[in-house]
Formats: sequence, structure tokens, C-alpha cells
Amino acid sequence: MFKDHAKIMHAVFAAGEISGRKKLQKIIYIAKKLSFPFHEKFHFHFYGPYSEELTLRIEELCNMGYLNEVKEKKAGYYQYCYSITDSGKEFMKMHDMEIPTMEVCLVDMNDQSARFLELVSTVLYFEELEREEVAEKIFTLKSKQKYTLEEVDEAYLYIEQLKGKAKPQ
Repeated sequence: MFKDHAKIMHAVFAAGEISGRKKLQKIIYIAKKLSFPFHEKFHFHFYGPYSEELTLRIEELCNMGYLNEVKEKKAGYYQYCYSITDSGKEFMKMHDMEIPTMEVCLVDMNDQSARFLELVSTVLYFEELEREEVAEKIFTLKSKQKYTLEEVDEAYLYIEQLKGKAKPQ
């Protein structure tokens, strides 16, 4: 059980502070799709791939004092920021799992906007479809986001860049 918790903590630690629940969900999903060792099950939701398991594990880690969750007021909404606590760092020492290529990808993903990661994760969710079908799904399912064809192309390019970074050295 705690191995999956430790992987999430490692991801948060490697990425640094992660701003937003949606962003955290997307980072873990994309990392999983890049074949990093995350086992949470995801299904398609309002904001793209979502895992109830991941939500529960994050809540448990916060309750155990291993993750810090800070609620910040933004323009008209609240955003939750996640970081590792000192207790979390101690726990991680017992569950060593250094994966350098994953750390590079996590930092890179954390530098992206939640909106872009939502697009990237949606592309990955429908990756078995032809590119045109994926774009049509995005324009239909994510119409409120008003993604452009250029942004969809950027998402595909970004996925290829991440795959290149994810390969073992």
C-alpha cells in the first residue's frame, strides 16, 4: 500500500510545489502514460483524465502529515498547492525510488499550465484514435476550453518531447 503513496510523494517532491488539484492529477496521469510506475486507475471526467484513487491517496498523505496542502484564494476561486513536509521527506528515505528521467519529466510538466496539461492528458487518453479523431473529441468534449488546432499540435509535440526525456540514459 505505502509504495503507491511513496511514488506520489516522490512526484510532488521532484516537481517541487504543485499548484492545483487538476494539475497534480494531470501530471501523474501523463507520467503513468509515459510508463512511469503509477498504478492509479483513471477515467475521463470534466477536466480530462481523473483518478479517485489518486484523490484519496493525496488526502491520506495530507492526513498523515506527509504532504502539505495549502488553500490559496485566486481570482474568484480557491487553488490547492501541494508540497512535501519534513515528515514526508523522512518517509521517503525509507522508500528510495530514484528515477532521474521521471524527475526531469515531472519538473518539465510542473512548468506547464494546468490548461495545457489538461489538453496533453486528453490527447493521451484518446491516443488509440487517429489524430483527426482526437482533435474532434477535444473540440467537442473540451469546447469550453476553446483549444485550437495549433494547441493540439503543440500537445502532440510536447508528448514526443516528454517521451524522449523519459527514456533511460
